[in-house]
Amino acid sequence: MTVVLRRVNRFLLGLAGLLLVLGGGAVLAAVLDLSVPSWWPWSGPDDVLLPAADRQRWREESWWWPVVIAALAIVVLLALWWLLVQFRRARLREVVVDTGDGEEALVRARTLEAAMEADATAQEGVARAKISLTGRRTAPRTRVALLLEPYAAPGDALSALSDEALAHARTSTGLAALPTEARLRAVRHRARRVT
Repeated sequence: MTVVLRRVNRFLLGLAGLLLVLGGGAVLAAVLDLSVPSWWPWSGPDDVLLPAADRQRWREESWWWPVVIAALAIVVLLALWWLLVQFRRARLREVVVDTGDGEEALVRARTLEAAMEADATAQEGVARAKISLTGRRTAPRTRVALLLEPYAAPGDALSALSDEALAHARTSTGLAALPTEARLRAVRHRARRVT
């Protein structure tokens, strides 16, 4: 999903850039009064981008405004969908586990995430853990968000996460590596009064 999204993004951005460059070049050529071919849409600096006859051609037709509104609504919905897809990261549904006998087993990603969250939350100084698996079924990646107690040391929390929760996950799934992105935050608390 991520690779497809990148390709779609590049294609749409490239297409938008090409259209902007071509449109801007056409207008710039007309404004600078350059010699342009006869089929060029604008012939000189006094030419308007959209003549009145073109702007008013379909106004009296009963189908015109519903079509314009529907087309604009579709464009807006597609743009909103594209925007929302940018913020959604593809989560794994399952992880492939090599059973050692030439066969493969599938582990539900949510189950593995829940087990890793339980391991991480059991660590000293961790108030809450949220773990999500992304990437491919055969090469998952982990995103970890740890909420630390006020007294917890971030370095110790990361070491414990690596040595316990992530190590258990690698061992149980037989993965050689489990790339991880960890984000740490502290629980909000009132400052202690010193007397």
